[in-house]
Amino acid sequence: MPEKPSVLFVCVHNAGRSQMAAAWLSHLAGDRIEVRSAGSAPADRVNPAAVEAMREVGIDMSAQRPKVLTVDAVQASDVCITMGCGDACPVFPGKRYLDWKLDDPAGQGVEAVRPIRDEIKRRVADLIAEIAPQETR
Repeated sequence: MPEKPSVLFVCVHNAGRSQMAAAWLSHLAGDRIEVRSAGSAPADRVNPAAVEAMREVGIDMSAQRPKVLTVDAVQASDVCITMGCGDACPVFPGKRYLDWKLDDPAGQGVEAVRPIRDEIKRRVADLIAEIAPQETR
C-alpha cells in the first residue's frame, strides 16, 4: 500500500451501504486514508434511515450526496469495495477488489439499518488495521 492508501466504496445507488462505509472510514481512520464512494446509478439522495442510523453513533452524513462511479475514481483508488449489490467496477492491474456481501438498507427503517451499520463498522475497522495500521511509539 502507498503511504496514504485510498479506498472506493461502490454500490448501485450510492445511497446507503457505500455512504455508511465511507463515513465510517473517514471517522475511524481520519486523514490516514483517502475515502471515496460512488454508484453506477446514483439515487437522488442518501437514504434517510442510513443518515439517522449514523447520526445515532455521532456521525453526520446529512450533507452527503450520491455520486456517479467514474473510471477516474477507480483508477485513483488502491482498494475498490463493492457492497454486495452486483455493481461492477472497471478492472485495472494493481488494484485490490473486494465484495462485501451486505443487506440492502433501501426501503428499510432505521431498526433494520442498525445491524448493517454495525457490520460495516466491523469490516471498516478490519480494513484499516490491514492497510493503514496505527504506528506504535
